[in-house]
Amino acid sequence: MKPGSSGEHRLQEEYGSQQRADAFYDTQMLDHLNERMIRLIERQEMMFVATADGEGECDSSFRAGLAGFVLVLNDKTLIYPEYRGNGVYASLGNIAENPHIGILFVDFLETTVGLHVNGKVALVDNEQLLGRDDVPVAVREAIQVGGGRHPERWVQVSVEEAYIHCSKHVPRLAKVDKKIHWGSDDESCKGGDFFAAGRTKEQSQ
Repeated sequence: MKPGSSGEHRLQEEYGSQQRADAFYDTQMLDHLNERMIRLIERQEMMFVATADGEGECDSSFRAGLAGFVLVLNDKTLIYPEYRGNGVYASLGNIAENPHIGILFVDFLETTVGLHVNGKVALVDNEQLLGRDDVPVAVREAIQVGGGRHPERWVQVSVEEAYIHCSKHVPRLAKVDKKIHWGSDDESCKGGDFFAAGRTKEQSQ
């Protein structure tokens, strides 16, 4: 079966890009993670996550942690922790209705290459993970961490597609020091009402 959606296939035909698209599917798209992909994931401190609810309404979000916070269990499975956030659960709420996910890793610091990982997800509690035989020591150590870096639960991704994001338009960035306030409710650490949304609502009432 040809990778991709019927929508992209239709537009490839309409816009005359079938040959280029087929070459990409044939040479760049895998249904698993290879060793180079795994090595890229293991050194990332952030990723972008896309989900949609049961009606197809979309949401994109940002996830971050120490390098290696996303763990690859095998070439078809990865997991990442969900830390304490604002309590909205926008991404997890979508996952509860629609188990599809799109993840984008971008290596801004070294190669400027990105990696798309698409698949299906399940939510896993800490206790469930600790009871499994395939869980690496790093997961057990992460669960023992206290404070803001203690995972509330985990998202397990069954990989269906893995492919490159072209590096040519990705800027190369330099990392600078920043104190990370894991799990803090201090508004000055979280950005406060940076976009004045609260004031806008007050003015409209």
